[in-house]
Amino acid sequence: MSSSLDHDALASLLRRPHLRSLLAAMNQDGEETRIVGGAIRNALLGRPVTEVDCTTTALPDQIVRLSAQAGFKSVPTGIEHGTITVIVGGEPFEVTTLREDVETDGRYAVVRFGRDFAADARRRDFTINALSLGLDGRLHDHTGGLADLAARRVRFIGDAHVRIREDYLRILRFFRFFAEYAEADPDPDGLAAAGQERAGLAILSRERIRHEVLRLLGARRAVDTVRILAEHGFLTWILDGAGEFGRLRRSIGAGQPFEPVERLAALAVMVEEDADRLRERLRLSNEEHRKLSAYGRLVACLKSGPDICGAVDLRRLVAVHGIDMVLLGMAALAGEPRPRVSREAMAALDALRSGVAPLPVFPLRGADLVEKGVPKGPRIGELLSRARTIWIAEGCPDHPGSATALLQRVLADG
Repeated sequence: MSSSLDHDALASLLRRPHLRSLLAAMNQDGEETRIVGGAIRNALLGRPVTEVDCTTTALPDQIVRLSAQAGFKSVPTGIEHGTITVIVGGEPFEVTTLREDVETDGRYAVVRFGRDFAADARRRDFTINALSLGLDGRLHDHTGGLADLAARRVRFIGDAHVRIREDYLRILRFFRFFAEYAEADPDPDGLAAAGQERAGLAILSRERIRHEVLRLLGARRAVDTVRILAEHGFLTWILDGAGEFGRLRRSIGAGQPFEPVERLAALAVMVEEDADRLRERLRLSNEEHRKLSAYGRLVACLKSGPDICGAVDLRRLVAVHGIDMVLLGMAALAGEPRPRVSREAMAALDALRSGVAPLPVFPLRGADLVEKGVPKGPRIGELLSRARTIWIAEGCPDHPGSATALLQRVLADG
């Protein structure tokens, strides 16, 4: 069943010099250290491995001591949970002592350290995240993760209800990992448990919800997964509002590398005020909120603009909203009754996107006005604002002499 997995990639992983040096150093004094989790999963799937985590029988103070003996720097980044970051040749590795849960509260766990790799594997979330690999090249699978990975299936370890009650964030992680790694339909037991345990989501911080939602929206099967979230009653709770699946699908299918927050805009921003709601709901950063607000303003312009958006209208939109936002809006709203976009406008947009045509850039600066004798102060800003309004109304001209003519006009009117 594992024939579709790249086992040769595991050997390549173990040949990484810094990682091999780390494992050799940690496998001293009767201790054993293995690679665990995402690095193995991604290697077997032929995906890039950017971070490598390890688990070990060594206690945190032993990790520090063994690191020092080998000449490695160690940083106690999560020592209360048994995690030490060991830096080998400038490359960081998280090394965590084997653990067992003593007590959980739906988000955090009280753990005790152990020496049982199987017990440590069984406390993890999904089978595909519980594989471990030793320095000898042996792959250890205590939960059936190898078969699930080959089947592209995301499945909770053991009883899904128990795993979720240990940490309710696992509900969102279940959907996010499905979006990134799974084929076919969600695991029915996991989906049913997620639905029955959904009340526990209320204890999660909005920052953690934001983190999972944005990562899900950046995943390979984002559209399919968002539909599943909606069908099972999760999406309205997550967004505190409705979603627009068609716009999300079109924005993803447009072939542009839109960021997850831009995909969120396409999905959840119908009017500018939606951006304020989402900022509060998901604790968005100021920059993320700015992008959602800008998208909301653009949608309003596109919906209330001329019956047919021509090439000059398109230049105005790009000048006001920026090329990236216009590309997103045009992709998301494609095929809707408004806007109706002419062929010339779409050709102009493609020329601007590809760099064949230069982007419209407002041609005047404050220094231009000062050179003409306007004193520094508020008057400069007033004249520039007036000049920009004229420039946009005239279609953002960029032909030779247009900047000079604009400057002369605004000075004459001023």
